[in-house]
Amino acid sequence: MLRFPGHGRPEPDDIVIGPLDLPGHVDEALAVQAVAFGLGPDEVAVRRQIVLRHMTFHGARAFGATVGGRLVGFVYGMPNDRSHWWSTVVEPYLRAGGHDDWLDDSFVITELHVHPRHQKHGIGRALITTITDGADQQRSLLSALDVESPARRLYRSLGYEDLARQVHFPSAPTPYAVMGAPLPLPRA
Repeated sequence: MLRFPGHGRPEPDDIVIGPLDLPGHVDEALAVQAVAFGLGPDEVAVRRQIVLRHMTFHGARAFGATVGGRLVGFVYGMPNDRSHWWSTVVEPYLRAGGHDDWLDDSFVITELHVHPRHQKHGIGRALITTITDGADQQRSLLSALDVESPARRLYRSLGYEDLARQVHFPSAPTPYAVMGAPLPLPRA
């Protein structure tokens, strides 16, 4: 059961979604990502620096999901800027499909991860809809592994469509898909 702060008396196993001081909880968040995404210590160390740098960007924000005060999921993102690394990598793929205009006036979901023990309870959906509800942009972008997965099914159920496939990020062995959806995302 998802319960948001202020909506009844909290129970120890309630999932609470709220703003997250990601720089202050970066190690907890990356521990969730490491389990959910299968990252080793070296990858976590690199991602730690990336997360801390991203959170200094204008408009970056994060939300977390906690159970009994313990972080079990998180999302962070920011308004897209064509000069950011991610945007420069995906732009040629989007342009090839006639979708490079999606890079303008969009909010990028940079990371979304839920600990495997807490998946399939609506946490990912609640996190992504909560963060995009506060976006001033007209649409949202994200990248996901270009394989059929529960994550891709979730994104499709929220209105995200493939804008580019077989996107290759430097040092990533598996190709990604870039997906986009108009905002606001559906709540149900």
